[in-house]
Amino acid sequence: MEEVLFVILDEYADWEAASLAAALNEKPETAERKYIVKTVSLSKEPVTSIGGFNVLPDYSIDEVPDRFSGLVLIGGNSWRNDDSQRVMELVNKALERKAVIGAICDATVFLGKNGLLNDVEHTSNQLEDLKEAAGSHYSGEQHYRHQQAVRSSRLVTANGTAFLEFGKEMLEALEAAPQPEIDEWYAVYKQGYHEFMKSLADGQG
Repeated sequence: MEEVLFVILDEYADWEAASLAAALNEKPETAERKYIVKTVSLSKEPVTSIGGFNVLPDYSIDEVPDRFSGLVLIGGNSWRNDDSQRVMELVNKALERKAVIGAICDATVFLGKNGLLNDVEHTSNQLEDLKEAAGSHYSGEQHYRHQQAVRSSRLVTANGTAFLEFGKEMLEALEAAPQPEIDEWYAVYKQGYHEFMKSLADGQG
């Protein structure tokens, strides 16, 4: 199976990672499982999430294998710290390999600060915050979309409340499961189980 790397820094937003990671690690009903999730951080020391979960990363940035199919930058409170800049080594590898790249919440600001949102449709938590944080490195305001999540070719961006939309766009970009299964996955969690079952009974699912 191909690896999808989740970058987690100290005080990462655990809820933004969980749904997508679980979906990638699960075998689709009507297809073969393609992916396995691995975590990456600046070192292999334990990383603590905003919710207090301690994770021992699978890789440090220096240990990441040459082959991976997706790179997911999970939001949190550390993306504006100077040491987070090391993650660009991994982003550049992903770009060279034409891997799918996803960034959610403040990880989108990190991409903006590194000039990667200037020529592609994208979103973030707030346009004004993105412009202020990224400064002269960001000139992509005309490509900004006020949406929960945006997919532009092999790049997915989302705001911090959009973990389900982000997950759906990432699953589609990675072709992780047949489209009807991805649609159902999204609908179940977005509507809630009872509303989803009601919509099926009413012929709307």
